[in-house]
Amino acid sequence: MQSPNSQLAEAITKVLLTVIFLGGIFWFVTVGANLGGGGIENFRIDWLDWALLSFATFRLGRLIAYDRVAEPFRAPFTRTVRDITGAGNTVVPKGRGVQRAFGQLISCPICAGTWVAAGLVVLMYYFPGPTHAFLVMTAAIGGAELIHNATEAFCWTGTLNRARAGRIFNDRSEEDQTD
Repeated sequence: MQSPNSQLAEAITKVLLTVIFLGGIFWFVTVGANLGGGGIENFRIDWLDWALLSFATFRLGRLIAYDRVAEPFRAPFTRTVRDITGAGNTVVPKGRGVQRAFGQLISCPICAGTWVAAGLVVLMYYFPGPTHAFLVMTAAIGGAELIHNATEAFCWTGTLNRARAGRIFNDRSEEDQTD
């Protein structure tokens, strides 16, 4: 249980992060976009860019939240523990107050991905060429991860169904032998 001071610090940190995020977006679309490029009114993202952003955000959000390579960056705010299902590990926030608020942000791939997506859009505006190349690479990795996850799910389902069928077959064989 957190102390009231820790709970207050955590709440204030979350509010500040939200204000920074929304304020940053507001600043970008009202002021920042006029500092470079052709102005926000000329900034367009087509369906392919949107798809690349989606897959790249998916991959980078998971990298931040779960991948071992990012563990040293998460270490001050999170810890890796056995998942309650027993099927692996999961990342959970640690500490209290500000530390916990940051831990909650970076241990959630959707939360981290929200910030990643905003950053990628800003980078697409100011540095379209290099950002597009980066998006293609990370989107390919994100797509491959989804294919891998689907394949793994099919394999697990197949293995489970095969085991069930084996039990049913064995049960029927035992019944036939007793008859």
